[in-house]
Amino acid sequence: MSPTSTFQIDNHPNRAAANRANSQHSTGPRTSAGKQRSSQNALRHGLTANTAVLPSEDPTAYQEHCRQFADEYQPATATETHLVQELADTSWRLRRIPLLEADLLARAAEPPNEEAAIAFDIVDAHRLITSLGLHSARLSRQFEKTLDKLREIQSDRYQRQCRDLKDAAALLEFHTHKGIPWEPSNNGFVFSKDQVERAAERMTLLHAASTIGDFRFGSTIFPTKALSQTSVAHALNDSR
Repeated sequence: MSPTSTFQIDNHPNRAAANRANSQHSTGPRTSAGKQRSSQNALRHGLTANTAVLPSEDPTAYQEHCRQFADEYQPATATETHLVQELADTSWRLRRIPLLEADLLARAAEPPNEEAAIAFDIVDAHRLITSLGLHSARLSRQFEKTLDKLREIQSDRYQRQCRDLKDAAALLEFHTHKGIPWEPSNNGFVFSKDQVERAAERMTLLHAASTIGDFRFGSTIFPTKALSQTSVAHALNDSR
């Protein structure tokens, strides 16, 4: 696939007749090749290209755009990284569409010369804007589908981390109570001892708070699932 994709403007018979009537004194494109080149000048959108960034776009702004997505979703595996990059690229293309629409309308409303006015008018602009709308809908669906997949994968990973970190914290408390040295790697955990200690401390505090809240207010303010997930996030983030 070429770096950019191009909208083609159809030469409908009625439109061609109107153009001839309005441009009888013009020296606009006459041959098929000339008309083809003229139509290709209408819009190069890059919405279906392999490369997300067009030559006319700022690569530094694109890199910052990608960084913001990475900061938001914090990918931890190759698959998550791929999905986050796909989200960033799709979003980058979606952001381009309003600019393309504005450019189309401006070019149709204020052509630089008579030849440009004949080759591309407001009817052409609206037809291409309709096409852009289809691209926008497709990209929006792609974005939502990718986001759902990423959330599913991250939720599964996070739940595994919750269970593993809770088990590790329990083993730490057991060995501490027995006065026996213990390292998480002894039982196949990938967490550092500092991470496990932080999680155990936080879970102990939240369990105490939950007990008091249940006694005073008649309901547990920190459900077990939320308790363990909070502990995972706190322990892993603090130790990075």
